[in-house]
Amino acid sequence: MVDPVGGERVSQGVGDVLLPDDLGEGLRPVAAVQREGGVHPGSLATGTDRAHRPGPAPGRVHTGGVSLDLPTLDRARAVVARHFGPTPQHEWPLLGRALGATAWVKHENQTPTGAFKVRGGLVYVERLRRERPRVRGIVSATRGNHGQSLAWAGRQAGLEVVIVVPHGNSPDKNAAMEAFGAELVVHGHDFQEAAEHSAELAAERGLEAVPPFHPDLVAGVATYAAEFLVAAPFDTVYVPVGMGSGISGLIAVRDLLGLPTEIVGVVSEAAPATARSFAAGTVTPADASTFVDGVACRRPDPTALAVMVAGAARIVTVSEDLAADAMRLVLGTVHQLPEPAGSLAFAGALAETDHIGGSTVGMVLSGGNCDADLLQTVLAGRTPAA
Repeated sequence: MVDPVGGERVSQGVGDVLLPDDLGEGLRPVAAVQREGGVHPGSLATGTDRAHRPGPAPGRVHTGGVSLDLPTLDRARAVVARHFGPTPQHEWPLLGRALGATAWVKHENQTPTGAFKVRGGLVYVERLRRERPRVRGIVSATRGNHGQSLAWAGRQAGLEVVIVVPHGNSPDKNAAMEAFGAELVVHGHDFQEAAEHSAELAAERGLEAVPPFHPDLVAGVATYAAEFLVAAPFDTVYVPVGMGSGISGLIAVRDLLGLPTEIVGVVSEAAPATARSFAAGTVTPADASTFVDGVACRRPDPTALAVMVAGAARIVTVSEDLAADAMRLVLGTVHQLPEPAGSLAFAGALAETDHIGGSTVGMVLSGGNCDADLLQTVLAGRTPAA
């Protein structure tokens, strides 16, 4: 369909690809989504290209260490739908002109917390309340969006929520988590140290420790993949990779629907642990010193890594300067505010313009929670310091 304002094509993930879109009936793949292509020779990526070949859409997929079936996905969609509807997904011609491709964007910056992770928090908390009703509260570590997700979902369910962040964390994200009702604890110099302290607090206070990667979190964020992957016949979808729930959800839904779409992860070269681990096929820790806080991972989750190795085409690494350029690209072509990680999918596409020319690509604008000071630096044409 065509939006009468601005003329861009709009999809809500319904219509001629999956029938019907009713939550009760759920997703049902049809032959219209089966096609060849979508693999581009060569790569600027770290690691090995893995060409995905579509097969018949199964009723259940097991990719790496994550399983997903249609009933589980339908239940997750129903949980999320109690709180908000599908986020927009648009084709942006001006962005496409910059990339030399047909370019679609999934606007996960328009959830109640400004990022995709709230979907996972809602599904995790819903199961907790249903199956573990004696749990009175949860604790977790974050650089921002995971914590906001749990704070928002926990408030809806009446749970105590404690969130641990490292020193120097985004003040705006910290303020948002507290506004959503979380108790904020500042500890450590990076996410890894904050995560270790959150485990200690769980034992001390008798709270349930929520990891950054969990099957319920993946099922929750997979709901945006179920909306987006049917919007167009995508050759490639780019997604930022932090702890891996977003890319895992995309891979699982892609396989569940039997689509040939390449899923490509994007990280900063200043936080190379995921890219190195993907190339090695085993967890390979590395320092993370990047202004793109959402992908500042020192040690990938082994289950998430297994999913990526099994189902991602490649992991692209981009420079800090290109990450800042991508923020300016989003602001200039999509006219919406991205956080640093939120624009990293666009940086990945920019790094591969020689390979995506003439194809149809999707980019996940995973979040829009950007600090004002950082935004001012980017708008001045500079690259923020880590």
